[in-house]
Amino acid sequence: MPRPLARQPHRRSFLADALGFPALAAAALLHRDGFARSEPGAWAPPDGKPHFPPKAKSVIWLFLNGGMSHLETFDPKPNLTKYAGKTIAETPFQDTQNPDKLKLARVTVVNDANGQQRNKLYPLQVGFKKYGQSGIEVSDWLPHIGGCVDDLSVIRSTWTTDDNHGAQTQFHSGRHMLDGEFPTLGAWVHYGLGTLNENLPQFVSVGKREYWNLKDGHYLGPAHDAVPLRIDPANPLDYGKPERAVTAAEQKAGFALTAKLNQLRAADYPNDPALDARVKSYELAFRMQKSLPEVLNFAQESEETKKLYGLDRKETQEFGGQMLAARRLVERGVRFVQVQHGAGGAGVWDAHGGLKANHAANCLAIDKPVAGLLTDLKRTGLLRDTLVVFATEFGRTPGTQGSDGRDHHIYGFSVWLAGGGVKGGVVHGATDEIGFHAVEDRHYVTDVHATILHQLGLDSRKLEVPGRKRLDIDHGSPIKAVIG
Repeated sequence: MPRPLARQPHRRSFLADALGFPALAAAALLHRDGFARSEPGAWAPPDGKPHFPPKAKSVIWLFLNGGMSHLETFDPKPNLTKYAGKTIAETPFQDTQNPDKLKLARVTVVNDANGQQRNKLYPLQVGFKKYGQSGIEVSDWLPHIGGCVDDLSVIRSTWTTDDNHGAQTQFHSGRHMLDGEFPTLGAWVHYGLGTLNENLPQFVSVGKREYWNLKDGHYLGPAHDAVPLRIDPANPLDYGKPERAVTAAEQKAGFALTAKLNQLRAADYPNDPALDARVKSYELAFRMQKSLPEVLNFAQESEETKKLYGLDRKETQEFGGQMLAARRLVERGVRFVQVQHGAGGAGVWDAHGGLKANHAANCLAIDKPVAGLLTDLKRTGLLRDTLVVFATEFGRTPGTQGSDGRDHHIYGFSVWLAGGGVKGGVVHGATDEIGFHAVEDRHYVTDVHATILHQLGLDSRKLEVPGRKRLDIDHGSPIKAVIG
């Protein structure tokens, strides 16, 4: 057909309809290389280089949905058991060296997300032991992670502001969900750094995500959303296969046709290097489609390694597979692996009642897999360049809810970091005598973000998009006490 009469299909539409996942991957590649910008004078993305020498190359971001109790995991408070059943006002927590701690814990009356007060102290539901040379106390529900404590920087003084489950969005983005849509930390890393492996996506999300927490890029654009993965080599992601059954020869013909369409367009824009780069991007996207099943196939892993992650036990098999996949992804150069545990409704850690049974089961599911990940990263040398983050949206109240639960608690809770140039065997910050307020070295959640970006060699202020200036608290400050 003569060219003036031909109706040229859009390349992205063609790929989306015929080839599945390559369209998604190509969008990210095009955006990264600056070829998705069609308007003159558009804001140019970063050049993919760190702002200063990095200490880490990749991040594994582990997030527990629902709100893990800091009091039954990494911040033991024996006074909760000693004064169980008493109200906060009835407990004699006098610190002669710092009376403000007492005042802060006793006189502050705080309502939960539903307007209720939780002032009657609830005893600890588990014991604690000291582990490692550092002697850091860790819950009896987490003995395997306890065995890795000399590699951890435990931060016991994190706080946030959203007292309902929008705090999940807040921990990922640094902003309250009612503030609008803001990029998540993983999106900023994806936006700021270049690829380590062009055969794989640079930002992936493993595990179910809550319906209000499905996007990452927001004003940076959908190209910076995480690529969702299933730990299934036969079907690793949605639209990962062509819509219709096609042979390799047919796919090759499809790419050849796309190349011809690009050549037709080149007649209008001769010597356009962007066009050649687009063709190469589509080819890279096809390689991504083929490389993911190999990453998620554990057949070459030894039985010893599989047991290390708990793949031999029903209770740990699912999360263990996700942890092993995370190691294999960073091993192959993926920048940011985001793993969500327990999404669905409010999240499985949301123990308003039956906290003991809830946390015992959830800790069993994650303890050995997380410890297996740390052990494997360390023995393979990957922990030096990989920063592991263990976080949750908020903690649980020192006071009881109902007869055997704890409510949401935003004023002080724990997270930890490992690898990627942070110190091991360190406890930083503290809550008061009953775990109510963070009172020493307090850190809003974006201080955790700033620490991660710092280890990756990024300055968040240099990543800002014109017209999208953020508040200082959104940037946060690196937690220097945990940086090696």
